[in-house]
Amino acid sequence: MPEAPRDYNLVEQNEKILEFIEDVTANADKVQKRVLSEILSNNANVEYLKRHGLHCQTDRETFKKLLPVITYEDIQPDINRIANGDTSPILCSKPISEFLTSSGTSGGERKLMPTIEEDLGRRRSLYGLLMPVMSLFVPGLEKGKGMYLMFIKSEAKTPGGIVARPVLTSYYKSSYFKDRPYDPYTNYTSPNETVLCPDSYQSMYSQLLCGLCQNKEVFRVGAVFASGFIRAIRFLEKHWSLLCNDIRTGTINPQITDTSVREAVMKILKPDPKLADLIQTECSKNSWQGIITRLWPNTRYVDVIVTGTMSQYIPTLDYYSNGLPLVCTMYASSECYFGVNLNPLCKPSEVSYTLIPTMCYFEFLPVNRSNGVNDPLHTPRSLNEKEQQELVELVDVKLGQEYELVVTTYAGLYRYRVGDVLRVAGFKNKAPQFNFVCRKNVVLSIDSDKTDEVELQNAMKNAVTHLVPFDASVSDYTSYADTTTIPGHYVLYWELALKGSTPIPPCVFEDCCLTIEESLNSVYRQGRVSDKSIGPLEIKIVEQGTFDKLMDYAISLGASINQYKTPRCVKFAPVVELLNSRVVEKYFSPKCPKWVSGHKQWINQN
Repeated sequence: MPEAPRDYNLVEQNEKILEFIEDVTANADKVQKRVLSEILSNNANVEYLKRHGLHCQTDRETFKKLLPVITYEDIQPDINRIANGDTSPILCSKPISEFLTSSGTSGGERKLMPTIEEDLGRRRSLYGLLMPVMSLFVPGLEKGKGMYLMFIKSEAKTPGGIVARPVLTSYYKSSYFKDRPYDPYTNYTSPNETVLCPDSYQSMYSQLLCGLCQNKEVFRVGAVFASGFIRAIRFLEKHWSLLCNDIRTGTINPQITDTSVREAVMKILKPDPKLADLIQTECSKNSWQGIITRLWPNTRYVDVIVTGTMSQYIPTLDYYSNGLPLVCTMYASSECYFGVNLNPLCKPSEVSYTLIPTMCYFEFLPVNRSNGVNDPLHTPRSLNEKEQQELVELVDVKLGQEYELVVTTYAGLYRYRVGDVLRVAGFKNKAPQFNFVCRKNVVLSIDSDKTDEVELQNAMKNAVTHLVPFDASVSDYTSYADTTTIPGHYVLYWELALKGSTPIPPCVFEDCCLTIEESLNSVYRQGRVSDKSIGPLEIKIVEQGTFDKLMDYAISLGASINQYKTPRCVKFAPVVELLNSRVVEKYFSPKCPKWVSGHKQWINQN
């Protein structure tokens, strides 16, 4: 950590940032007009804008009249041209510095989001807003450290030589992170070398070791997603005795072979038998309730994303943290960073994000859902002319209304549907604050994976072919994201139709499990193979008549018998209990599915 410059004044820095938030939210529409004008001026001569008849015009009206609202599939041919080495200004006048790989998928592969060099600074600027806001609610954080578990993921090169990697990997490998100037709010327990270690085991082990060595200095703990933080706690459960021995002796376990990691850790690690005794005492207890506050006693809050599908981890986090505040600080994606939570100590169910008008140009597509609880949102891929005209500006959204987020970015996405559904929760000056409602069409998610109903259905079709030789089929099915295990895993409930008399061997159902996993997208398979963030898929065979019982239960709650259809994903606890009470057999995928870094079509070209 660099030393503070002589003229560094934290109070003054914080005041400037809070004034910036006040200014851009008070003048949100003016800022948005300027942002759109800048984007269109900078990219006036790119092929995409000319293709749609926009010739150097920068006004909203012409832009909205000529430019269509699009999805990834609409620009995939352009993305592929850039990925294959076409350096002409197709989407953006500035060179595409890298592709950020989205956790959403297209054709089973990660989407490639274009980014330019200056976007790193834009992302850094949003990070810079978080802690001055947090300091309003939790004073004195600058006096301690953050134990943030940060990891890089695999990256690949496109045939044209452009790096493709997740947005956080891009940021951690940038000078903005590695060579960051003095800032007490970015004083982490993890040395850069431990974060940048590509071996996930060595990275996790060394980061936890450093965090334990500095346990009294830790004022806040966190990871990006709730699932990742819980995975770290489970890692600690398995390996605390090794970590304890390292602290007792002042030596590093020989499994940590990365030289740069060992050198960085040894600058922190000193023999500390008293601390080792504390860790041994606490970790040996039968209950791990409150383990975070027991090992890191000065922790004020847990900084993780617990909105959307991550909300399923809240009870587990509460258990481990002794009810510490669960703080969601920012809202971001691979396409763009969007906004911040200005009330960070609110309940997880009340989290809202204020969109910062300087980040990109925002538009909003009104959403009407017939059933906001059980029915995953399905919206048509392309919009008709009337629907395109219904998009509203940032300052014109209505309180309580749900919208799909549409963005225009500096890096060449124009009127791009992000796929997130947001609900207007309030306003900060003129800028709206949004609750994150859901990811459009997603039915299953454990970590950063997103599986939709169509993908699940196709995976099912592939799997049931294993049953054909036994004259058997699946008469009905549903699924569940089981997060009671760590890591969490997908569960499929199958009711079988058996016509043949030959018993089906267990290995056949295991083959079905593996076939489903092989059929799912690359983000899921990476989570299984490389990140170890998802456990083996499970098939549970249920008794005959189970799905009739499921329908009866839905009707008893008021569902229409004429309109009822089996939900392809269940979350409601009583429904899960009903299904589990009728399980007769269980089978797990016997091994990991195949996965390689990079898109399939690149593998033989690099």
